[in-house]
Amino acid sequence: MEKILFIGAGSMAEAIIAGIVEKNVLPGKQVYVMNRSDADRLCELEDRYGITKVCEDRSFIQEIDLVVLATKPKDVVQVMKDIRPFITEHTAFLSVIAGISIETFEKGLGKRPIARSMPNTSATVGLSASGIAFNEDVASEMKDSILCLLSAIGIVKVVEEDDLHAVTALSGSGPAYIYYLVEALEEAAVARGLNGADARELIVQTLEGAAAMLKTTGQEPSTLRTNVTSPGGTTAAGLNALESHHFKSVIADCINSAEARSRELGAMS
Repeated sequence: MEKILFIGAGSMAEAIIAGIVEKNVLPGKQVYVMNRSDADRLCELEDRYGITKVCEDRSFIQEIDLVVLATKPKDVVQVMKDIRPFITEHTAFLSVIAGISIETFEKGLGKRPIARSMPNTSATVGLSASGIAFNEDVASEMKDSILCLLSAIGIVKVVEEDDLHAVTALSGSGPAYIYYLVEALEEAAVARGLNGADARELIVQTLEGAAAMLKTTGQEPSTLRTNVTSPGGTTAAGLNALESHHFKSVIADCINSAEARSRELGAMS
């Protein structure tokens, strides 16, 4: 893959661009970016990453290997109309737009290689957990190139397109659940007399440590939980409170509700 074009210059586009450039997936000059109105934003990205900004000319699109669609969902239909006259049958597309199906892109762009991915906002710090689905027209070489691109911002798992709804509910929306947990822990800690700044630091380190234990030991979370829990101790008391409030059922409802909403949004596209 020699040239990539990003259509849309928001935070997700920038996170992927940063990963591409910082991990030498492609030189910045081979990464092109365009959007509908904000020329200042293009200049900002050009200065920061050495990318090539595109303002008006669309004819160069026929030279692009991969177009990354990173617009707002409401803009995607017009974007497809604008660029379709300039793409070739070999132009591949990667969408990082929530809720828009591969079928919708095939209708708007014609038969061609199309991939659909759901990174999360942790892409900003290179730690996204992304899911991706491909249509049957994506050749193995292009598939590898797209996976390499997304690996520059974290991990990526290939799934069936229908499973992207579950990925959206789990890792796409997942950071918000973690932040909500941190809010709750911090409020409880402050209520017990801890300084807010100290509580935040302790909570963040606890999360980092637990994640590192899961990642490095390879042990089951249930095993690690049991190792921390002494019979009749403080951890057991806290876990009993979670169980009495049906904590696992609450989490299941959270994931199920988010997945159902993802399906609703997809049906509206």
